[in-house]
Amino acid sequence: MRIIIEPDHVAVACRAARLVADFIRGKPSCVLGLPTGSTPLGMYRELIRLHRDEGLDFSEVITFNLDEYIGLAPGHRQSYRYYMQENFLDHVNIRSQNSHVPDGFTRDFEGSCDLYEQAIRDAGGIDLQILGIGSDGHIAFNEPGSSLASRTRIKALASETIRDNARFFESEADVPRLAITVGIGTILEARRCLLLGTGSAKASSICAMVEGPVTAQVPASVLQLHRDVLVLVDQAAGEQLQRRAYYEEVERVRQLLDAGELRQLGIGKP
Repeated sequence: MRIIIEPDHVAVACRAARLVADFIRGKPSCVLGLPTGSTPLGMYRELIRLHRDEGLDFSEVITFNLDEYIGLAPGHRQSYRYYMQENFLDHVNIRSQNSHVPDGFTRDFEGSCDLYEQAIRDAGGIDLQILGIGSDGHIAFNEPGSSLASRTRIKALASETIRDNARFFESEADVPRLAITVGIGTILEARRCLLLGTGSAKASSICAMVEGPVTAQVPASVLQLHRDVLVLVDQAAGEQLQRRAYYEEVERVRQLLDAGELRQLGIGKP
């Protein structure tokens, strides 16, 4: 697990967008797993700018969103399909048939979940899964206690998640209590993961994810078992990390290695 600590949320957004852009340039037909919420908004804005100003091409990219509320039509202002169109998809050249969001308006819940899993498999799997993290350590809508081998399914939302998301609705009572979410087992099958965290409200969950035990009570901690994870946080979100100085030193060494500055790393000296 690679930990990068940036000065603030703006730097996190720019770094994340550059990483995603480089990934797309390296594999134009890549499959991206996408999150919603407030944390990735800055990244989406920067990706839009890169498309507009630098010609970043999304025409062959395929996307799968992590989750969707049950009971909200795609055109509902608080649905995640609406969020994605408004904040990202309508501003880049992703083909409409290549963007996928779980169907929260279906009544065949089990069938819809199975179809979503099959669509991911048919696309060749997720190449890069981008994730946020909840204040209780959830990823997607995999709440504490979720099976670490879970697949796409219906999930009842925890009271803490409902309170956190109430700011997007007129009142807490309007927040849906159920969602369709990609499972933890599905997330672990992604070839690479990029998790974003900003703000002091995420500091305890970031610390538990990185430095705590792997436990279903902190679903994001399962990423310790993934072979290729980059955790990108700002100073506030990383403030509780006990080995922070070590992570910063590892990143400094990695940058020297990537730049070919081998002598500064003691390689090639007599």
